[in-house]
Amino acid sequence: MSALLDSLSAGFSGDAARRAVLDEALRDGLPGPRTEAWKYTSLRQLERRSFQPVDVLPALDPMLLADIPAPRAVFVNGRYSVALSLTTDLPDGVSLQLLSEALAEGGDAARFLQRRFERSDEIFARLNAALATEGVLLRAEPDTRSEQPLHLVFIGTGDGTDRAWHLRNLIELRAGAALTVVEHHIAVYAHAHFINALSHVHLAKDARLTHARIESDSERATTLLRTDAVIARDAEYRRVDLELGGALSRHELNVRLEGDNARLTANGVLLAHGRRHVDTRLGIDHIGRDTACELTWRGLGADRGRAVFHGGILIREGADGTDAALSNKNLLLSANAEIDTQPVLEIHADEVKAAHGATVGQLDATAMFYLRSRGLPQAEAQQLLTAAFCREPLSAIEAPQLRDLLVSRVDAALASLGAA
Repeated sequence: MSALLDSLSAGFSGDAARRAVLDEALRDGLPGPRTEAWKYTSLRQLERRSFQPVDVLPALDPMLLADIPAPRAVFVNGRYSVALSLTTDLPDGVSLQLLSEALAEGGDAARFLQRRFERSDEIFARLNAALATEGVLLRAEPDTRSEQPLHLVFIGTGDGTDRAWHLRNLIELRAGAALTVVEHHIAVYAHAHFINALSHVHLAKDARLTHARIESDSERATTLLRTDAVIARDAEYRRVDLELGGALSRHELNVRLEGDNARLTANGVLLAHGRRHVDTRLGIDHIGRDTACELTWRGLGADRGRAVFHGGILIREGADGTDAALSNKNLLLSANAEIDTQPVLEIHADEVKAAHGATVGQLDATAMFYLRSRGLPQAEAQQLLTAAFCREPLSAIEAPQLRDLLVSRVDAALASLGAA
């Protein structure tokens, strides 16, 4: 067994059922380069590393989060921080419970933990199923509607030891509910921790969720995230993912459009700079009739960074009336950067409208010449063009204040590039 799996399993403290899940995952081991889902993301260096479980909740100054308003739920190194969280002003009809509380109560509150992952390449979801003991359960009652964003903040902070934690989250909107959720994955101090998080999103009939996720963890961190969403009839899921940090960051977004007329808009920006490896995999499954998905992703590779993108759309038999569109455009900003993109479209229905495309190129030389001829320095001209390139995916967020937040995060990340 690898050093990674050995160290992660040492932190196990669950029951016999979860122990069986862990043992099965350990028997299968980590996927290698011949595993299609991990073909472009090597785990060779990671498997040699060891991590310790989190044993204490680090203390942080609340002023470090002064720019993230209430209501907010804050986790530090995988543990809930009462001192940093502000949850007294939750909208009426919205409840927030910790996974640890739900497990202590028993009953059906944490029934989503019963889901099992059978494929061997789902190794980190299987480890999460066995090891996760904390997270957030966010629920909105029928017809609850709130435009005030609720912030989920996941902080990594260094303490001299490489730590590992596993989080399991649930966002559930019942019939007719509407909610905005913003995830912040940030580093307060530099660290090289291992984060394994799995989130479930359930949208009932006529529900509407706006979901933004900002990944800007430490440049030495390993962040493995997965989101599994199910969308019912006439429900709409809008999300934007900003992948801006981490030594190795991978996010798998799996969405099942089960109900007729279900809608998905899932956009994102991938920024691979320094020696960062950024991997995003989309798996969109059209099941109901007259469903729609719009996927707009932009990637940038700079320095010696590598960006990997897989955009998979499956239109099942009987999913007539589907309208699916995927666009993945990428810019190489240095000779040593690498971008691998793989759009996949699988259609088993006749009456559908579907399109997908991917490009990898460089900044337009004519546009650069125009800006330079107007007196702009090379770095400033490049930053203007790359910022404009990254703005299109952010249009999925309709609320101006939230969209401005995403724009500011992208612009700050681009300004930090050595070439920008």
